[in-house]
Amino acid sequence: MTHQNRRRFLTGSAALALTACGGGSSDAGTGGNTGGNTGGTTTSNPNPVQAALSFGNASVHDPSIVKEGGTYYVFGSHLAAARTTDLMNWTKFADLVTDSNPLFNQVTTQLAAALSWAQTTTLWAPDVIKLSDGKYRMYYCACKGDSPLSALGVATATRIEGPYVHQQLLLKSGMVSPALSEDGSVYDATRHPNAVDPAVFRDAAGQLWMTYGSYAGGIYILRLDAATGLPVAGQGYGTHLLGGNHAEIEGAYVIYNPATKYYYLFTSWGGLAADGGYNVRVCRSAKPEGPYVDGFGKNMATVRASSAFNRPSIQDYGMKLMGGHQFANAAFETGTALGYVSPGHNSAYHDAATDRYFMVFHTRFPGKGEAHEVRVHEMHFNDDGWPVIAALRYAPLSLASPAQAATVTAADATGTYKLVNHGKDITATSKASILVTLGSGGVVAGSGGMTGTWTHDGSNKITIVSGGVTYKGVLSRQWNTNSSAFVVSFSALSSTASTAAATGVALWAVRVSA
Repeated sequence: MTHQNRRRFLTGSAALALTACGGGSSDAGTGGNTGGNTGGTTTSNPNPVQAALSFGNASVHDPSIVKEGGTYYVFGSHLAAARTTDLMNWTKFADLVTDSNPLFNQVTTQLAAALSWAQTTTLWAPDVIKLSDGKYRMYYCACKGDSPLSALGVATATRIEGPYVHQQLLLKSGMVSPALSEDGSVYDATRHPNAVDPAVFRDAAGQLWMTYGSYAGGIYILRLDAATGLPVAGQGYGTHLLGGNHAEIEGAYVIYNPATKYYYLFTSWGGLAADGGYNVRVCRSAKPEGPYVDGFGKNMATVRASSAFNRPSIQDYGMKLMGGHQFANAAFETGTALGYVSPGHNSAYHDAATDRYFMVFHTRFPGKGEAHEVRVHEMHFNDDGWPVIAALRYAPLSLASPAQAATVTAADATGTYKLVNHGKDITATSKASILVTLGSGGVVAGSGGMTGTWTHDGSNKITIVSGGVTYKGVLSRQWNTNSSAFVVSFSALSSTASTAAATGVALWAVRVSA
């Protein structure tokens, strides 16, 4: 089965593909949270209103985050890069695969072998890491797009902003039969990986690993030499972790949580275009090389499309953390209703000093077509050891005026919320919010029709039971641009439901009245 139906292409000079990781021009615009979905019943703002916070947005597709000193960097497709010191205001400093890009000296010459093999003029999602020799490695990739004809290599720099110097190609894919693949057999796109989307991480013992892959034969992992950053010899393509038979799964990224002692494998499912239904899912393992499982206990290495690009055959698996959605505005809220379209291809960052986690991804927006920007959300872990993503974009609570406590008590949590149920499907239809009330007596009700019970579990933890499904979550205060206030919110995830379809469903809620 070829990949001829795998991607759709934008018109225009760049003709950039959109149904796999590299799509979306990195200068696609400065879209904001937009859309016309308004409504709600609350007429007065119960929140402590303050001066608006400012954000500086950047268009970097497939952002991979790395921190150097006090500065965070994201590197993305089409050789785009941006920096920030506060995770709110981004400055773009590189873009497009041309010889004027400061990340390389003469990139089209240095990476000519990869570009030639992949029959392309652009690059897809890279990853940057600093090794023990003090030098930075950029793992880059190029792909034809309508086939898995791809090349993945590594370049080295003494400064994080470059210039990077090509070191060597590491992997190729998409060989035409009877050509042999990296593992010595004839290349088979239903089981062999597409050599793109590299992401490098250290395990708890300091061993270096690289995940990669997109569609085709799924997600793979390779053991790297910790000193050189090169693959340990004799692995071929490495170990298969997830997907296959052209399942729409890509953008792998692994992060370790020393508190839970799990490795969390994030991936994006569906197509990345505005109508592609992109969504972020996670599974976990006690070992970096797997096996990875979801909350239902499904070994993710067995999750393959029943036929090429068959979404229903895979959509019940993995823990779906977020997808396309839109919150309705309450009567007192101003501006366009907040929401995301096809959010995905995330990276993640753990601040060891504060033990805080952040999710970094690109997203499109309601009514803004293919324009995309980087977004950062805080990420928490629930009582079942699964990550939940805060419902609104990150702004530190230290900016609250007057100051607000990070602790959200049971009394603080009561009230009416606009709540989004992200479901488990892979769909281009954005999930709309409903109104749900957490009553002081532990009852869940409201005009949105969701009923059940809730409990405050201490330490900002919350449990909601509805429709026979238990959701474990975390309460926090998040910045709501449309009410110009830090507001109580929660994110929860069904961890161990009775069916795969009901396991790994995320709830995002933003309080609109006490």
